[in-house]
This record gives sequence, structure tokens and C-alpha cells, in this order.
Amino acid sequence: MSTGDLLHIDPLELKFIFELKKQISCSLQLSNQTDEYVAFKVKTTNPKKYCVRPNTGVVLPRSTCDVTVTMQAQKEAPPDMQCKDKFLLQSVKVEDGVTAKDITAEMFNKEAGHIVEECKLRVVYVAPPQPPSPVAEGSEEGSSPRGSVSENGNVNGSDSATGTRGFTERASDKSAEAKALIARLTEEKNNAIQQNNKLSQELDMLRRESNESRGGISMLIVILIGLLGIIMGYIMKKA
Repeated sequence: MSTGDLLHIDPLELKFIFELKKQISCSLQLSNQTDEYVAFKVKTTNPKKYCVRPNTGVVLPRSTCDVTVTMQAQKEAPPDMQCKDKFLLQSVKVEDGVTAKDITAEMFNKEAGHIVEECKLRVVYVAPPQPPSPVAEGSEEGSSPRGSVSENGNVNGSDSATGTRGFTERASDKSAEAKALIARLTEEKNNAIQQNNKLSQELDMLRRESNESRGGISMLIVILIGLLGIIMGYIMKKA
């Protein structure tokens, strides 16, 4: 803060949070701690680059006035974020009742005998704050070595390894269950094949026995018919 006799200026640096292709503003507060009317005027070395509102005015006794400085959008940043632009704030005591419309350039003319206080203000560019990293920087000293869960739900540190091991173990269990199921189904299939073969053999055996049985009955009939023919022939001879 400037400690001039007429106006106190806060701050003495115009700090702009620099961003390309964007208008940026900062403000000054002018405090009049006297019982006099004080007129002020703001000048800059680069008037096309900056807009000052108000650039002239009157600060009433025991009151304050805010001045806004707007930097036009810039297409490129200066080397090393260093700015050579300067501002000059002039203040002069005026008669009571003077308003901003009454201010003239002659009031700030030292050669005309006016007592003009001057305060130089420099311009400072500040880099915009970086967004917080989504990845944790690591556990603090004295904290548990285990990993933590980040805000977006990702598992960090050893928790990730634990989760991986758990997934691997579950996958192994599923694989063992699948192998056991395949083995059981294979055994049941083999048993079914064996039963089928056994049934086929039994059917073949029954079929052969049936054929043999039918063959024996046919031979018995032939023999009986032959014997009957012999008996009939013998009876006819007797007759």
C-alpha cells in the first residue's frame, strides 16, 4: 500500500492471472484519509492493451474509490511471463464540490504550480492455478503403507495388488470347478456307453436264444409228422 499524503493505494502491483485469448481484470482501491477532495488520473505505457475504469475521478474526504484495470485478450504470453508495462497514478488536491466532470488535464500539470503526487504501479503476470492431480501423491509420513481409494473410485497402491490377487484366486477357483464338472460329465458319458454296450449284448443274446428256440420247435414238428406218416402207412398195410 502506498502511504502518500493524499491517497493510499492498495495494492502497488497490478496482478493479472494470465490466460491466453481471455480478458483479465484486477482492481485497485484508492483511500482518501484527508479532509480534502482529491482528484486522480491513471496513465499507462500501453493504453491500447489496457482499459481503466474509471481512469479519472474524485475521491471524497474519508472515503474510498475502486479502480478496475482490464487487460485485453492476448494471443501469446511474454517470455518468462515478464511484463514491462507500467502504470502511473497521479493525485492532486482540488476544491470542495469538484466532480469527475470537472477534472481537466491542467489540474495535473506540475509546471502550472499544482502539487501532484505520483505513484508508479508495475504489472505482474501470474500463471493460472493447476487443477489437482487425480493420482494420489503417495501416503503421508506415518500413515498406513496400504494404498487408498482415489476420488474417482480407482484403487491405488497395494489395494490394487490385493484386488488383482483376489481376482486371480477367484479365476483359479472357477477353473478348478470347471475341470471337476468336465471330469464328472466324462465319467457319466463312459458309464452310459458301457451300459449301452451291455444292453446291446443282452439283446443279441436274447435274439439268438429266440432263434434257436424257434428252430427246435420246427424240427420236433417235422419228426412228429414223420412218425404220424409211418403209423398211418402201417395201419393202411394192416387193413
